[in-house]
This record gives sequence, structure tokens and C-alpha cells, in this order.
Amino acid sequence: MKFLIIPLFFSLFVSMTVNKEKKAINWLTFEEAVELNKKDPKPLLIDISTTWCGWCKRMQKDTYSNSNVIKVINEHFYAVELDGEHKEDIIFNGHTFKFVKNGRRGYHELASSLMNGKLSYPTTVFLNEKVQMLQAIPGYQSKTDFHPIVTYLSDTNIYTNIDWQTYKDSVYKSPF
Repeated sequence: MKFLIIPLFFSLFVSMTVNKEKKAINWLTFEEAVELNKKDPKPLLIDISTTWCGWCKRMQKDTYSNSNVIKVINEHFYAVELDGEHKEDIIFNGHTFKFVKNGRRGYHELASSLMNGKLSYPTTVFLNEKVQMLQAIPGYQSKTDFHPIVTYLSDTNIYTNIDWQTYKDSVYKSPF
């Protein structure tokens, strides 16, 4: 009887681990995403948040954990988690972005640059496959608001040929 229980628990553990991995966004660092993009170009989705931000945590819990959102992001983007108060330097396009002490906390220059100097958490930034700005969207986004956005920005053929309102009203098919 003991010998049957151990394989059963092992099998259950492996099954739970595999299922858990399929239900998560493949988050990368900014540097990892840029390197992968050089070999296999894809747009970047950058979640800029902080450890103290309640709306950031809610977006992680409610939006970034949704299977429909996860599927689009993992298939079409390099997903980056960037702490708006990241302490380490990030080198990009020959420029070194640093942490800037400001008041009790501070901010990272790359996060500030991506948010056009408007430090608002969370902010989701979309860069095209050439690592050029497409859109910065400040604030919490529910899964039902966010899914059409990531779907629209996941395909150059869509966002370069169809305006957002037409896409949202006529083309987008909600999975919710």
C-alpha cells in the first residue's frame, strides 16, 4: 500500500506543477526581453509597478492571472516586470538608466522614461518589435478591459490597419 501512495502523490505533485506553469505569464527582466527580441523579434509588454502599490498587486491577482490574458501575452509578447523603484542600473541603447533617490523612495530612470515622466503605478507599456514606444497605459486594468488592448497591440497587421475604436466595436471577440 505504501508503494502505491508515493507514486500517486508524486504524480499529483507533477500534475499540479505542470498546470501551474501553464497558468502564469513568462515574466522576464528588461535585459532578457531585449536580448530575446534580438534573436526572435516580438513586441514587449512592460508592467511597471512597485512593491507597495495596492492596485499593482490587484492587477497581478485579477488581470495577469487570467488564462485568456496569459495566453495572448505568452504567445505574442516578451513580458517584463519592471519595478519603478528598481535599484540596479539598466543599460539600453547605449544609455545607462539609474535609480534616482527622491524623497523617501525614488524612481528608476527607465521606468520614468517609459512613463514619460509621469510616475503612476501600475502602468503598462507596450513597445513594438523594434523596441519603440507603442503605448503607455497608466492605471489598473481589469481583465475585461485589458484583454482587448493586448489582443489589439499583439499584431502589427491589426493596429497599423484598423483604428482602436473600430477594432473594439467591430472586430474584437471577447472570451468573457
